[in-house]
Amino acid sequence: MELPNIPSEVLLENLVKAEDNLKRKLVQAEDSVKSFVRDLKPGETPEVHEAEGTGKVERAKILADGYSMGKRFFDCFNFTICMTMTGILLYYIVRRMTAENVPYLLPYTALAMLTADFLSGLVHWAADTWGSIYIPVIGKAFIRPFREHHVDPTAITRHDVFETNGDNCMLVNPVIGYMLYRHVVELTDDQAQDITCIHTFWLTLCLLVMLTNQIHKWSHTYFGLPPAIEWLQKLRLILPRRHHRIHHVAPHETYFCITNGWCDYPLEVLHFWTGLEWLITKCTGVQPRADDMKWTVVPSKQEATATKAKKE
Repeated sequence: MELPNIPSEVLLENLVKAEDNLKRKLVQAEDSVKSFVRDLKPGETPEVHEAEGTGKVERAKILADGYSMGKRFFDCFNFTICMTMTGILLYYIVRRMTAENVPYLLPYTALAMLTADFLSGLVHWAADTWGSIYIPVIGKAFIRPFREHHVDPTAITRHDVFETNGDNCMLVNPVIGYMLYRHVVELTDDQAQDITCIHTFWLTLCLLVMLTNQIHKWSHTYFGLPPAIEWLQKLRLILPRRHHRIHHVAPHETYFCITNGWCDYPLEVLHFWTGLEWLITKCTGVQPRADDMKWTVVPSKQEATATKAKKE
């Protein structure tokens, strides 16, 4: 296969643009890491962050060890309840569906896929950009996995089905439970037929939200994926591996949507995430990704030695 004949002027221009973009990102990363120092009061000294003075392997272990037995039980419980309720609800919806509902299935499914992708980006952006693992309750339970993922992106491929999907199952369980209650207790067959399409949208949305982290896991899995999963990735029906690599370029500030990635480019063009970050920083003074940078930016040997001495 012949390579395209690209003029040297075009290549040079693209290289200059790429260099400028990299410099901009590095400056933003440095500002985020050092932002907490600017907010200190006179005479106040910053607390030593747990990640400071440690290497990448040590940080990955600290974060991985934060997965407790209590959280494990919680994930197993949520996953089991979700699978059970989803199976029963799917039975009711399919049994009560009529030929009149069929033409609406495709547009409702497409809308659910688009909505799930945007919601995945919103949650992913919020957990990546704000907060820390030291926030009571939600820190170690829900923010910790996002920090671990940036320190060790392949860790998710070693998580089993419960750890991978437990949190997302917890999010959709109330919605699935409410719909199931309506089908089992309140609705007759005639009444259910009138809202079957709406419930199909909500069930599809819940299924996609529930599977989003599993899809995310597949986007980091480069060996042993079933051919059907690779086929869905190539069709962009689920998140492709190459597409998701863009997010993992430090400082992890773009392409947050991880169900299928459909919303990433439009939101980037609109500067949606940077606009939200600017607004929140303007109102609160909190810098985006300040905590995430403390975990992902590996210190020099001199900085590591100085921080270790300070801890001792």
